[in-house]
Amino acid sequence: MNLRQVVAATVLVVAVLQTVDTASADERASRPNIVFLFADDWGWGDLSCHGHPYVRTPNIDRLAREGTDFHRFTVASGVCSPSRTAVMTGHFPARYNIDGHFAYVPSNAKRNMPDWLDPNTVTLPKLLQASGYATAHFGKWHLSNDMIPDSPSPGDYGYDTYGAFNCSGEQMPVHEDAKGAIEFIEQSHKAGKPFFINLWMHEPHTPFHVVPKYRWRFRESELEETDEIYASVLSHADDRIGEVLDALDRLQLADNTLVIFSSDNGPARGGRQSELTLTYDTATGAGFGVAASKGITAGRKGYKAALFEGGINVPFIAKWPGKIAAGMVDDKLMISAVDLLPTFCDVAGASLPESYKPDGISQLAQLQGQDSSGRSRPLFWRMTGQRQKSKSNPYHWATYCIVHEHWKLLSDHDFSDVELYDIAADPMEKMDLKESHPETVIQLVKQLKQWTASLPEKPDGEFFSTLRNEDSAGNP
Repeated sequence: MNLRQVVAATVLVVAVLQTVDTASADERASRPNIVFLFADDWGWGDLSCHGHPYVRTPNIDRLAREGTDFHRFTVASGVCSPSRTAVMTGHFPARYNIDGHFAYVPSNAKRNMPDWLDPNTVTLPKLLQASGYATAHFGKWHLSNDMIPDSPSPGDYGYDTYGAFNCSGEQMPVHEDAKGAIEFIEQSHKAGKPFFINLWMHEPHTPFHVVPKYRWRFRESELEETDEIYASVLSHADDRIGEVLDALDRLQLADNTLVIFSSDNGPARGGRQSELTLTYDTATGAGFGVAASKGITAGRKGYKAALFEGGINVPFIAKWPGKIAAGMVDDKLMISAVDLLPTFCDVAGASLPESYKPDGISQLAQLQGQDSSGRSRPLFWRMTGQRQKSKSNPYHWATYCIVHEHWKLLSDHDFSDVELYDIAADPMEKMDLKESHPETVIQLVKQLKQWTASLPEKPDGEFFSTLRNEDSAGNP
């Protein structure tokens, strides 16, 4: 760590420690626990409670029965790493030049990205940790990459305990996420500490790591093999979620625990001509490839990597007995991934440092049905490397997006091609209104240009791997 990093880290620690209150041990133990279940590529339609024709998710359905199913939640990107950046920081990921997934060094450099998220920035687990919470991460990381060995570990971002993959160091087996979470819940309960857990599941991302007993569940379903594989991996993930819920019940913690299930982006889709083959991932191992990517969006336009609703509007089900209504559907509240940090801190009674300005807002009152007012701040998206719009590419062309009040505007890289939707009245984006509302287009494009002008031109070199030097020197 160089002098600049030491100074930044010291300033951050001082700022965070200023948020620590003087609550007694009993008061801290009574604070709500938070379990955030974050799936990978799980489409809005990939739940039996959302009407999927063959996927069965009884444990997530239980969350919906015992909590509220929020239909208008959006993540901050159509792909993994920037979406997770927003959850961790409460900021739009473009502020860190994180516009795509973290890959090997040459790919990150080509896309004007750093090689990992700034470990000195304010993060959700740091704030909760400083406020007296036990913090843990289990499952996918992908705020760097396993192929970048000098990247910071998850522990550098505010976790007391972690087991992860798609990170530096040892890769945790993908199916041990719930086991680690349950052990951490038991330890925190025994110690009398409130806990925060990020449980970031692999499913249903490729490769599909199928366990035979889950395929056996669908042996009489007459599904195509690819559909059977997809259903079986989701069934396995749902079972592990059930194990965590059962542990909360067994320890009599459920009534004082906020549990949320969501996904980092919309579903991937294998091409019609894709052949089912085995593939290998350096972080998670061998499994079936993209031909088994059969996720659905229940009518939303586009899929993973799109800024249409199919790419960013994902499941969001919240259970908190006595605080969040049970058995309800909310199809009005427009909540974003950047809202999670201020919301979770509000739940935990953790103050934000004065120098920290989130892009999101606390939605605690809205989650509890106490406030029906509209969103006060616009939401922004940036995704670089999109292809030109065509008949064969109707969804993956938008580089920018803004949602403000009831309007949503998508734009290509130079603002020459846009689409405009009344996203409150038309969540399926069926009617492009740019011709009938030119003044709205002008205003939203102006806001987008102002926002993009505020973003850094390139990432800070402090967050580059030493492998960049080797690559530039022509070394392998």
